Amino acid sequence: MASVKLATLVIRTLAKPISARIKHQAEQHDSFKQICITWAQWAHRTEVGLRINLLGESAKHIKPLSETRAIQNGANGLAEAFLFTVGASLILAEAWRSNRSQARRRDSVDDQLEDLQNEVRDLKSRIEAMSTGWEQKLEEESSRNNELSRILTRVVEIGLRGGWAEVVDQAPLKIPASVVKHADLPDPRTNNGDDGSTNET
Repeated sequence: MASVKLATLVIRTLAKPISARIKHQAEQHDSFKQICITWAQWAHRTEVGLRINLLGESAKHIKPLSETRAIQNGANGLAEAFLFTVGASLILAEAWRSNRSQARRRDSVDDQLEDLQNEVRDLKSRIEAMSTGWEQKLEEESSRNNELSRILTRVVEIGLRGGWAEVVDQAPLKIPASVVKHADLPDPRTNNGDDGSTNET
């Protein structure tokens, strides 16, 4: 950025002596003189014609400029045209550079937004998968808890009504393997048999 501004300043500084040199050459060379005279006479006629039309003056013969005045005006016009061209070129170059920089910045922002959108979609898919897994686990745990609650309720009811006698007469309750992992509940029928043998001895 600083180098661009420095280059612009250098070009503007060099444009002034170059413009003065063009003006001097236009006054010295015959080819430049003819160009200056032609351009100055055309500009003079155009200016006078516009003034007559705008101010409503009566049409009259337009007196041409003298050769010396035409050369001077033409040289000044060439010098000013050169300065204008340089200034306009610098403005256009700066506008093009600014637009290019903004386009690059927009492309970079678009790429970053696209990457973020992809990451968000990936995270959403992962969250959905995790949510589905947790829902399945919660359903399994809820089913296990319900089964355990049913078994405990049955055991309590039997105990309150008459002890383990009804359990002996009926088929033993089936406890899920997920509830009892390391040890099984004792079978009441086995305990009664052991007690009988002990009493006999």
